[in-house]
Amino acid sequence: MDFTGHGVSAAQRLDVMAPDPAPHGLLPVYVYFHGGGWTSGDKAALTKYCASQAAAGMVVVNVNYRKAPRFHLGHVLQDANAALGWVRHNIERFGGDPLRVVLGGDSAGGQVAALITAATFRPLLARHYDLAPALPAAHLRGLVQHCSVADFSVFFDPGFVLSLNFIRMLIPTGGDAKDRLPLREAAHYMSPIEWLDSRCPPVFITTSERDFFYTANLNLIASLERHGVVVEKMVYGWNSPNTEHTWQQNFRFPESQEVYRRLQSFVSKVAH
Repeated sequence: MDFTGHGVSAAQRLDVMAPDPAPHGLLPVYVYFHGGGWTSGDKAALTKYCASQAAAGMVVVNVNYRKAPRFHLGHVLQDANAALGWVRHNIERFGGDPLRVVLGGDSAGGQVAALITAATFRPLLARHYDLAPALPAAHLRGLVQHCSVADFSVFFDPGFVLSLNFIRMLIPTGGDAKDRLPLREAAHYMSPIEWLDSRCPPVFITTSERDFFYTANLNLIASLERHGVVVEKMVYGWNSPNTEHTWQQNFRFPESQEVYRRLQSFVSKVAH
């Protein structure tokens, strides 16, 4: 479905999945943003993942968004916010409760979910991206992070596997070059760990030593716990070979199946 109401391309569409048969009463809503380094990926790759969560008793919204390098991070977040606006006004038709929403994503999609969560209670961040948050913070009951790009400081670490060009391509290129933020300041506005504080809803984090963003996720766990945020975590060691970056998408892996069980329990608890 088109979440803008303007008949746009596939980049601004979403899928809704709900249990069949539908239970009595409204169900919690799980809104998911796919990964792909902000440049690739599609909601279609997450269909099985999302369907498995819907079968467990929630309404799942699987979201596409515009991508870099043609578009910058502001466009991505505006699409994410528009999708949440669509959820707020339409999800009851599919049996979902717009007052009980959990956001989630993997890799770059995890960053999108976390940053749009932060924007609901950090006005400075929302203004930076020209956002009027579509959902009140009180309606966001939880946040799910699968191998998320949660801490942009790791991009500046010597020898990190990904280059600083990932940050550069997310910065708007129009206007006068002298008005563009220095790279570290721009990264500050992209980095969820810089904005999620004690107002953040409970968070479920899954990562592995085999994940590019293992350190970023450990940093996020530590930061959230310092702020007193409820954090549930699944952290696999190097001896778990099925846990390469974004392994959660592959239902064949027992590690993924365990993530799904824990995820379903998490959503049930935070969105009761």
